[in-house]
Amino acid sequence: MKVNPADGLLRVRPREVGVDADAVAALLDEAKDAGLDVHSLLVYRSGHLAVEAYRWPYRSDRPRISHSVTKSFTACAIGLALEEGRLSLTDTVISFFPEHLPARVDANLAAMTIQDLLTMRTGHVEETSGSRWRAIETSWIAEFFKIPVVHKPGTVYVYTSAASYMLSAIVTKVTGQTMHDYLKPRLFEPLDIEGEIWDMGPEGINPGGNGLSCKVVDLLKLGVLHLQKGMWKGKRVLPETWVDDATRAYGDSNYGYHWVTGPEGEFYAMGLFGQLILISPAYDAVITFTSAINDSMACSGHLVPLVHRYLSRLFPKHTLNAEDVADARLEARLKKETEVEKLMSLVESRFEHASILIYNVEENPFGVKALHLDTSPAVCTFRLIDNEGEYAVTAGIGNWLEGETDMPGARLHHGYNLTPLRVVAGGRWLDSDTLELNWIFPETTFRDTVVCRFAGDRITVSRRVNVNSGARQDPDLQGKLISV
Repeated sequence: MKVNPADGLLRVRPREVGVDADAVAALLDEAKDAGLDVHSLLVYRSGHLAVEAYRWPYRSDRPRISHSVTKSFTACAIGLALEEGRLSLTDTVISFFPEHLPARVDANLAAMTIQDLLTMRTGHVEETSGSRWRAIETSWIAEFFKIPVVHKPGTVYVYTSAASYMLSAIVTKVTGQTMHDYLKPRLFEPLDIEGEIWDMGPEGINPGGNGLSCKVVDLLKLGVLHLQKGMWKGKRVLPETWVDDATRAYGDSNYGYHWVTGPEGEFYAMGLFGQLILISPAYDAVITFTSAINDSMACSGHLVPLVHRYLSRLFPKHTLNAEDVADARLEARLKKETEVEKLMSLVESRFEHASILIYNVEENPFGVKALHLDTSPAVCTFRLIDNEGEYAVTAGIGNWLEGETDMPGARLHHGYNLTPLRVVAGGRWLDSDTLELNWIFPETTFRDTVVCRFAGDRITVSRRVNVNSGARQDPDLQGKLISV
C-alpha cells in the first residue's frame, strides 16, 4: 500500500481489495475490439485506487476536459450554496435576473425554479448544446430567457446545458464569485484538486454544463466523495442529505440533480464522447473512464453496458488468491498502453533538404490567406495565416514532438477554442505526394488528421477530427506555391 503525494490517494494491487485483474484486462480488450477509444480507466474500491491505466499520450498529470461531467461539479456548488442559506431550490429563476428579462414574461417562465434547472425539467422542448452557446458573444442569460418555455416547468425532462449555465449564473449572482472561485476552498482544496481550469463565458460566468478541465484522478475523487455520502478523509465536504437528493431520480426520468441514476443504487456523471464516473454503492466502487467515442450516447450506450457485463467478474464474491499472478499480468499489459504510438512513413520524404514552402490560399470559409510549410526530412512546421494572425504546429516526421499551439479548431472541436493547447504532433509520408500530419491534443478528446497533397505548384490540405458533435471534416484548402 502506498500514498501518492500528488493526489493523496492510497494505491494497492487489485487483488488486495477484491478486484480481479484478469477481468479488467478482458474489459479493456472488449472495449478495444468494439472500437471504443478509451484513453484512461481508473478503478477505486474500498478506500483504495486499485487500477490506474493511461494510454499514450494521455497521462495522470495532465488536465483533461470533462465535457458534461462538469454538470456534477455544478450540482455541488448549488448544494453548498443551499447549505449556506444563499438560495432555496424553490427560488424562481427570473427573481435573480430582473435586468435580463424580456418585455413579456409568461406564466411558465415565471414559474421555473432552481430545482427545475437541476432536474432538467425547465419546460424547454429541445436541447441547447454548449457548442451552440460558445459561439454567442452577447449575454447567455438573455439568450436563455428567449427560449420558449412550452411545458409547465417540473413536468417534462429535456436535457439542456442551458439549465446548467443558469445554475452557474445564479451561484455567481448570490456569491459575487465565479463558480470556480466559490468551489475552490469548499470542494477543490479539500479534495486536493489542483491545476483545474474552467472556461469563462462572455459575462464572466463559468459555463455550468461544460468547460471544466482537471486531472482524471480528480474526476474519480468527485465520485468517491459521493460514494462516501459527502465525506472526505473524515471531514464533511457536502451535506449527506444533498448527496442523497442529488443522486436519486425525479419524475419519470433517470435524472437527479445533474447526476444520472441507474440500477441497484448506481449513479453516474457523464460527459460527451465517453467521459464517465460510475459509482456503485453495491460494490463500494468508483470506475472512471476518459475516451474519444464519436457517439452522443457514448456513456449510456457503450461504456455503462460494458461495465455492467463485467461487474460481477471485476468484483467477485470469492477471495482472490494471494499468489495469483493476474496483477502482474495486468501491470505488464497496462505498461504497454503507455508505449509511444508507432509512426512510419511508407516512402522517403520528398524534401531532401530543409525548405520553406509558401502558398497563397484560394478563397475559403475560414478566412485562411496563406500556408507556410517549414519542412525537412525529420520535421515539418505547418503554419496557417488568416485575418487574425499566424498559427503553427511542429510535427516530427516518423516520430512525435510535443509543444503548444493556438491553431484554430473550434468548428471541429465541439465549439471549443481552448488556446493555447498542448499538442503531440507526428507526420508520415503516405506516398511521394502525400504528407499526413497527426495532431493529438492530449488534454482533450480531439485528434486531428491533416493531409497535404502536392501536385506541381499546387497544394490541397484536408483536415478531419476523430470526434465531434458536428461535421468531422473541414472543406479542403487549395493553395498555389509562390515561394520556396
